[in-house]
Amino acid sequence: MTAALNAVMNGGLTGGGAVAAQKTVLITGVSRGLGKALAVEIAKRGHSVIGCSRSQEKLDSLQSELCSGPSSSSSSSEKHLFLNADVCSNSGVQELARVVMEKKGVPDIIVNNAGTINKNNRLWEVPEEEFNAVIDTNLKGIANMLRHFIPLMIEKKQGILVNMSSGWGRSAAAQVAPYCASKWAVEGLTKSVAKELPAGMAIVALNPGVINTEMLQSCFGSSSGMYQAPDSWAPKAADMILNLTVADNGASLSV
Repeated sequence: MTAALNAVMNGGLTGGGAVAAQKTVLITGVSRGLGKALAVEIAKRGHSVIGCSRSQEKLDSLQSELCSGPSSSSSSSEKHLFLNADVCSNSGVQELARVVMEKKGVPDIIVNNAGTINKNNRLWEVPEEEFNAVIDTNLKGIANMLRHFIPLMIEKKQGILVNMSSGWGRSAAAQVAPYCASKWAVEGLTKSVAKELPAGMAIVALNPGVINTEMLQSCFGSSSGMYQAPDSWAPKAADMILNLTVADNGASLSV
Protein backbone atom coordinates (compact mmCIF):
# COMPACT_ATOMS: atom_id res chain seq x y z
CA MET A 1 0.00 0.00 0.00
CA THR A 2 1.39 3.42 -0.88
CA ALA A 3 2.07 5.98 1.82
CA ALA A 4 -0.73 8.21 0.53
CA LEU A 5 -3.33 5.46 0.69
CA ASN A 6 -2.00 4.32 4.04
CA ALA A 7 -2.51 7.84 5.43
CA VAL A 8 -6.13 7.85 4.30
CA MET A 9 -6.82 4.34 5.59
CA ASN A 10 -5.28 5.08 8.97
CA GLY A 11 -6.89 8.42 9.73
CA GLY A 12 -4.02 10.61 8.58
CA LEU A 13 -6.53 13.35 7.72
CA THR A 14 -8.03 15.93 10.01
CA GLY A 15 -11.73 16.76 10.20
CA GLY A 16 -13.49 17.38 6.88
CA GLY A 17 -10.73 15.67 4.94
CA ALA A 18 -8.27 18.55 5.35
CA VAL A 19 -4.68 18.06 6.38
CA ALA A 20 -3.26 19.82 9.42
CA ALA A 21 -0.37 21.71 7.83
CA GLN A 22 -1.13 24.41 5.30
CA LYS A 23 0.46 23.76 1.93
CA THR A 24 1.05 25.75 -1.24
CA VAL A 25 -0.18 23.83 -4.27
CA LEU A 26 0.51 24.85 -7.86
CA ILE A 27 -1.97 23.48 -10.41
CA THR A 28 -1.68 23.95 -14.17
CA GLY A 29 -4.79 24.11 -16.32
CA VAL A 30 -7.07 25.55 -13.61
CA SER A 31 -9.52 27.28 -15.93
CA ARG A 32 -11.89 24.30 -16.26
CA GLY A 33 -12.51 20.63 -15.60
CA LEU A 34 -10.37 18.72 -13.13
CA GLY A 35 -7.92 21.57 -12.57
CA LYS A 36 -10.62 24.02 -11.56
CA ALA A 37 -12.44 21.51 -9.34
CA LEU A 38 -9.20 20.53 -7.61
CA ALA A 39 -8.20 24.18 -7.07
CA VAL A 40 -11.57 24.98 -5.47
CA GLU A 41 -11.41 21.90 -3.23
CA ILE A 42 -7.86 22.53 -2.05
CA ALA A 43 -8.61 26.20 -1.37
CA LYS A 44 -11.71 25.17 0.58
CA ARG A 45 -9.46 23.15 2.89
CA GLY A 46 -7.41 26.22 3.77
CA HIS A 47 -4.42 25.67 1.52
CA SER A 48 -2.86 28.27 -0.75
CA VAL A 49 -3.46 27.69 -4.46
CA ILE A 50 -1.29 28.88 -7.33
CA GLY A 51 -3.00 28.31 -10.66
CA CYS A 52 -2.14 28.95 -14.27
CA SER A 53 -4.08 28.85 -17.51
CA ARG A 54 -4.10 30.49 -20.93
CA SER A 55 -7.51 32.09 -20.28
CA GLN A 56 -7.23 35.30 -18.26
CA GLU A 57 -11.01 35.63 -18.16
CA LYS A 58 -11.44 32.21 -16.56
CA LEU A 59 -8.59 32.89 -14.14
CA ASP A 60 -10.31 36.08 -13.04
CA SER A 61 -13.57 34.17 -12.60
CA LEU A 62 -11.91 31.53 -10.43
CA GLN A 63 -10.19 34.20 -8.34
CA SER A 64 -13.57 35.85 -7.73
CA GLU A 65 -15.16 32.51 -6.86
CA LEU A 66 -12.53 31.69 -4.24
CA CYS A 67 -12.67 35.18 -2.75
CA SER A 68 -16.46 35.20 -2.44
CA GLY A 69 -16.99 31.68 -1.10
CA PRO A 70 -18.31 30.92 2.41
CA SER A 71 -14.82 30.09 3.69
CA SER A 72 -13.18 33.17 2.18
CA SER A 73 -11.79 36.08 4.17
CA SER A 74 -10.42 39.54 3.51
CA SER A 75 -7.01 37.97 2.91
CA SER A 76 -8.26 35.45 0.33
CA SER A 77 -7.20 37.62 -2.61
CA GLU A 78 -3.62 37.53 -1.32
CA LYS A 79 -3.66 33.86 -0.32
CA HIS A 80 -4.11 32.55 -3.86
CA LEU A 81 -2.24 33.46 -7.03
CA PHE A 82 -3.53 32.96 -10.57
CA LEU A 83 -1.28 33.62 -13.55
CA ASN A 84 -1.74 33.59 -17.31
CA ALA A 85 0.76 31.09 -18.66
CA ASP A 86 1.03 28.54 -21.46
CA VAL A 87 2.87 25.41 -20.34
CA CYS A 88 3.74 24.69 -23.99
CA SER A 89 6.09 27.67 -23.93
CA ASN A 90 9.42 26.98 -22.23
CA SER A 91 10.11 30.71 -21.83
CA GLY A 92 6.59 31.21 -20.55
CA VAL A 93 7.08 28.56 -17.85
CA GLN A 94 10.44 30.08 -16.98
CA GLU A 95 8.69 33.40 -16.36
CA LEU A 96 5.94 31.61 -14.42
CA ALA A 97 8.57 30.11 -12.12
CA ARG A 98 10.16 33.52 -11.61
CA VAL A 99 6.87 35.17 -10.62
CA VAL A 100 5.84 32.27 -8.38
CA MET A 101 9.17 32.43 -6.54
CA GLU A 102 8.88 36.20 -6.15
CA LYS A 103 5.34 36.15 -4.82
CA LYS A 104 4.89 32.76 -3.10
CA GLY A 105 8.17 30.91 -2.89
CA VAL A 106 8.64 27.25 -3.78
CA PRO A 107 5.35 25.29 -3.96
CA ASP A 108 5.04 22.25 -1.71
CA ILE A 109 3.11 20.35 -4.39
CA ILE A 110 2.86 20.82 -8.16
CA VAL A 111 0.02 19.18 -10.08
CA ASN A 112 0.77 19.09 -13.80
CA ASN A 113 -2.84 18.92 -14.92
CA ALA A 114 -2.99 20.97 -18.15
CA GLY A 115 -3.95 18.71 -21.03
CA THR A 116 -5.76 18.36 -24.33
CA ILE A 117 -6.99 15.59 -26.62
CA ASN A 118 -7.31 15.10 -30.35
CA LYS A 119 -10.67 14.91 -32.10
CA ASN A 120 -11.72 11.30 -32.53
CA ASN A 121 -9.92 10.08 -35.64
CA ARG A 122 -7.66 7.35 -36.98
CA LEU A 123 -4.02 8.34 -36.54
CA TRP A 124 -3.36 8.85 -40.25
CA GLU A 125 -6.30 11.24 -40.42
CA VAL A 126 -5.20 13.39 -37.45
CA PRO A 127 -3.74 16.67 -38.80
CA GLU A 128 -0.11 17.31 -37.94
CA GLU A 129 -0.90 20.48 -36.00
CA GLU A 130 -3.49 18.64 -33.91
CA PHE A 131 -1.04 15.83 -33.09
CA ASN A 132 1.61 18.39 -32.18
CA ALA A 133 -0.80 20.27 -29.89
CA VAL A 134 -1.47 17.10 -27.88
CA ILE A 135 2.22 16.25 -27.48
CA ASP A 136 3.22 19.87 -26.81
CA THR A 137 0.66 20.25 -24.03
CA ASN A 138 0.47 16.81 -22.43
CA LEU A 139 4.15 15.87 -22.59
CA LYS A 140 6.33 18.88 -23.37
CA GLY A 141 4.21 21.03 -21.05
CA ILE A 142 5.05 18.75 -18.14
CA ALA A 143 8.72 18.67 -19.15
CA ASN A 144 8.80 22.47 -19.16
CA MET A 145 7.30 22.59 -15.67
CA LEU A 146 9.77 20.02 -14.36
CA ARG A 147 12.71 21.80 -16.01
CA HIS A 148 12.05 25.05 -14.21
CA PHE A 149 10.55 23.96 -10.90
CA ILE A 150 12.55 20.86 -9.92
CA PRO A 151 15.77 22.87 -9.36
CA LEU A 152 13.83 25.17 -7.01
CA MET A 153 12.49 22.19 -5.07
CA ILE A 154 15.96 20.63 -4.92
CA GLU A 155 17.30 23.83 -3.37
CA LYS A 156 14.51 23.65 -0.78
CA LYS A 157 15.24 19.92 -0.35
CA GLN A 158 11.58 18.94 -0.60
CA GLY A 159 8.66 18.82 -3.00
CA ILE A 160 5.96 16.59 -4.45
CA LEU A 161 5.23 16.50 -8.19
CA VAL A 162 2.05 15.00 -9.61
CA ASN A 163 1.82 14.35 -13.34
CA MET A 164 -1.74 13.76 -14.51
CA SER A 165 -1.85 10.57 -16.52
CA SER A 166 -4.88 8.60 -17.70
CA GLY A 167 -6.33 5.13 -17.96
CA TRP A 168 -5.25 5.57 -21.58
CA GLY A 169 -1.71 5.99 -20.35
CA ARG A 170 -1.82 2.36 -19.23
CA SER A 171 -4.11 0.94 -21.93
CA ALA A 172 -5.14 2.00 -25.45
CA ALA A 173 -8.18 2.91 -27.49
CA ALA A 174 -8.93 3.55 -31.14
CA GLN A 175 -9.23 7.11 -32.46
CA VAL A 176 -7.27 8.71 -29.63
CA ALA A 177 -3.77 7.45 -30.49
CA PRO A 178 -2.07 10.84 -30.01
CA TYR A 179 -3.61 11.22 -26.56
CA CYS A 180 -2.71 7.64 -25.57
CA ALA A 181 0.84 8.15 -26.81
CA SER A 182 1.21 11.33 -24.75
CA LYS A 183 -0.07 9.74 -21.56
CA TRP A 184 2.03 6.58 -21.96
CA ALA A 185 4.96 8.99 -22.32
CA VAL A 186 3.93 10.75 -19.10
CA GLU A 187 4.08 7.42 -17.28
CA GLY A 188 7.58 6.69 -18.59
CA LEU A 189 8.81 10.22 -18.00
CA THR A 190 7.58 10.09 -14.40
CA LYS A 191 9.30 6.80 -13.62
CA SER A 192 12.56 8.01 -15.16
CA VAL A 193 12.57 11.34 -13.31
CA ALA A 194 11.76 9.49 -10.06
CA LYS A 195 15.16 7.83 -10.35
CA GLU A 196 16.84 11.23 -10.73
CA LEU A 197 15.30 13.07 -7.79
CA PRO A 198 17.26 13.51 -4.55
CA ALA A 199 16.03 12.43 -1.15
CA GLY A 200 13.13 14.46 0.19
CA MET A 201 11.27 14.66 -3.12
CA ALA A 202 8.79 12.51 -5.01
CA ILE A 203 7.09 12.41 -8.40
CA VAL A 204 4.06 10.29 -9.29
CA ALA A 205 1.81 9.66 -12.27
CA LEU A 206 -1.85 9.97 -11.30
CA ASN A 207 -4.73 8.50 -13.28
CA PRO A 208 -7.78 10.57 -12.30
CA GLY A 209 -10.25 7.95 -13.51
CA VAL A 210 -13.11 8.53 -15.95
CA ILE A 211 -14.63 11.94 -15.22
CA ASN A 212 -17.34 13.85 -17.09
CA THR A 213 -15.23 16.69 -18.48
CA GLU A 214 -15.24 18.52 -21.81
CA MET A 215 -12.44 16.22 -22.98
CA LEU A 216 -14.45 13.11 -22.15
CA GLN A 217 -17.48 14.58 -23.90
CA SER A 218 -15.40 15.04 -27.04
CA CYS A 219 -14.74 11.28 -27.05
CA PHE A 220 -17.88 9.75 -25.53
CA GLY A 221 -20.53 12.27 -26.52
CA SER A 222 -23.74 12.16 -24.47
CA SER A 223 -22.71 8.92 -22.74
CA SER A 224 -20.11 10.91 -20.77
CA GLY A 225 -22.99 11.92 -18.49
CA MET A 226 -22.84 8.42 -16.98
CA TYR A 227 -19.62 9.32 -15.20
CA GLN A 228 -18.97 11.43 -12.10
CA ALA A 229 -18.59 15.19 -12.33
CA PRO A 230 -15.29 16.95 -11.47
CA ASP A 231 -16.80 18.38 -8.27
CA SER A 232 -17.54 14.85 -7.02
CA TRP A 233 -14.06 13.67 -7.94
CA ALA A 234 -12.12 16.55 -6.38
CA PRO A 235 -12.45 15.62 -2.66
CA LYS A 236 -11.05 12.14 -3.28
CA ALA A 237 -8.26 13.49 -5.45
CA ALA A 238 -7.38 16.16 -2.89
CA ASP A 239 -7.19 13.55 -0.11
CA MET A 240 -4.68 11.57 -2.12
CA ILE A 241 -2.59 14.45 -3.46
CA LEU A 242 -2.30 16.29 -0.14
CA ASN A 243 -1.10 13.13 1.58
CA LEU A 244 1.55 12.00 -0.89
CA THR A 245 4.99 11.42 0.64
CA VAL A 246 8.49 10.60 -0.54
CA ALA A 247 7.56 6.91 -0.14
CA ASP A 248 5.30 7.30 -3.21
CA ASN A 249 8.16 8.32 -5.51
CA GLY A 250 7.84 6.72 -8.95
CA ALA A 251 4.39 5.28 -8.32
CA SER A 252 1.57 5.04 -10.84
CA LEU A 253 -1.51 5.83 -8.77
CA SER A 254 -5.24 6.08 -9.48
CA VAL A 255 -7.91 8.14 -7.74
